[in-house]
Amino acid sequence: MPKEKSRHSSSSSSNGIGGGVSSHSGVSKEQKTLQAKKYVEKESKRRLIVVLEGCPLEVAKIGDKYKLLNSDDHRSYLSKHGKNPDDYRPDVVHQSLLALFDSPLNKAGLLQVYMHTVDNTLIEVNPHTRVPRTYKRFAGLMVQLLFKHKIKAAETEAVLFKIIKNPVTDHLPSTARKIAAEFNVEQVIRLEEYVPVLCKKQREMVNKKPSNDVTDVSEDGPMLPWFA
Repeated sequence: MPKEKSRHSSSSSSNGIGGGVSSHSGVSKEQKTLQAKKYVEKESKRRLIVVLEGCPLEVAKIGDKYKLLNSDDHRSYLSKHGKNPDDYRPDVVHQSLLALFDSPLNKAGLLQVYMHTVDNTLIEVNPHTRVPRTYKRFAGLMVQLLFKHKIKAAETEAVLFKIIKNPVTDHLPSTARKIAAEFNVEQVIRLEEYVPVLCKKQREMVNKKPSNDVTDVSEDGPMLPWFA
């Protein structure tokens, strides 16, 4: 997760499937069944949802090729176009994905990841995705994704990355507790101290829209200015 801007915070839309279409609603019976199934899964499936916020994934044509802009390789290009090279760290996004998908939580099938880019593109990552180990391969996939809007596995045709409709809250369970993780904060809360309290104490939440309108705020102020 890019530390300069990023924070963590944790409906399905579906395309029609063949079958008779109701003249009243324009939605087939099969589509309604699929929508209902996805809604139930979204609301009931037990998992941690991580949103990598502020991901700097921007593509530009450099020479005769399209490249994922980064501060190491494209510093002069970024400066020439009035952009701060230090804001372009897609390598941090790559490392964040590697850490998340290598985690025991993901291997247990209890993790869902979304990426929300600086330019407001929302990306869903299949929990079964094998994140490329090298940055070069990751950058190539992101360029392909931003042009084609989805990446499929060559062998199975499973969708690994896809661009989906905003806002991200449409893809979260309605009862999900949303927690922000900021880098630049004065107060630090250790996860091992916070999680037991979170699990034990179910307080009424109010939504106040701090710097990010995805996260919840408690009666005492921001739920989580962390980490350590």
